[in-house]
Amino acid sequence: MIRKLATGLALAALMGSAAFAETIEVQMLNKGSDGERMVFEPAFVQAQPGDTIKFIATDRGHNAETNDGMIPDGAEGFGGKINEEIEVTLTEEGVYGVICKPHFAMGMVMTIAVGDVDVPEDFFEGRVPPKAKERFEAQLDNL
Repeated sequence: MIRKLATGLALAALMGSAAFAETIEVQMLNKGSDGERMVFEPAFVQAQPGDTIKFIATDRGHNAETNDGMIPDGAEGFGGKINEEIEVTLTEEGVYGVICKPHFAMGMVMTIAVGDVDVPEDFFEGRVPPKAKERFEAQLDNL
């Protein structure tokens, strides 16, 4: 009995927080459930360090990638190919701005908040098209 308990505790320690990590699915769509065109759905995700975001190429012609300057310090950006699913595991806390490169100017953006974070003061320092900025601002209201 003691040996089984020790084995179970050792296994739990090895798995750590990975045992509680989630995979969150995000669809890349030409038209969302609310009628908006060129969207990620959901457009805002609250995640925890170690969670995986799976971008699903539901409609053709889209990709998911981090926008330059819109990732936390110390985090690595990511970039998927057009028409391909991509999975990313986020370990750094902070706010990630995600775009569909071909439809960025049309406002195809999403925000991922990892951990308990606030909007970074310099989030909009780079070039952001007006429609994309409008959508980012609406998403950031979730923080």
